[in-house]
Amino acid sequence: MAKKSVATLQTGSKRLTKAIKMVKSPKSGSYTFVEAIMAPEMVNDFLNKK
Repeated sequence: MAKKSVATLQTGSKRLTKAIKMVKSPKSGSYTFVEAIMAPEMVNDFLNKK
């Protein structure tokens, strides 16, 4: 069960993307959200990592 949200941010001449994914904590079993701002090409790698 993976939930993802992707928003595109533009600052000057660079295009950046903010990606948010929900990650299950192995210790407590609860879900947390991990956010990162990166180039659009790197979003799929970020979302596929565990």
